[in-house]
Amino acid sequence: MVSLSQARDMFRIQREAKRVKKDLQKIQVEAEAEGVAVVVSGEQEILSIAIGESVPRERVPALLKDALNRALKKAQIVSAEKMQGVYKEMGLPTEKGMREMGN
Repeated sequence: MVSLSQARDMFRIQREAKRVKKDLQKIQVEAEAEGVAVVVSGEQEILSIAIGESVPRERVPALLKDALNRALKKAQIVSAEKMQGVYKEMGLPTEKGMREMGN
C-alpha cells in the first residue's frame, strides 16, 4: 500500500513533469542546411520549414532531411536537460549520472 507521503511525492513529481512538458512546448530549436531552415519545439514537433528560393529543387529532400535531423537532435538534448530534475526525483539515473557511471 502507498503511504500518504509517497502519494504526495508522486503527485509532486507528476506536477513537475507536466510543468516541464509545458515549458518544452514553448522552446523553439532551429537548424539550417544550405538554405533549408527547420524549427521544432522542445517536444520535437515541427513548427516550420522554410526553403530558400535559390535552393536547387533536386537538393531539397537531402537538405530537409539533414536540417530536420539536426533540429530534432537539438530538441532531444534540450528535453533531456529539462527532465533531469524530474528523473532525479523519481530515483532514475540521469544522463549525467550515467556518464559518471561509465555508461
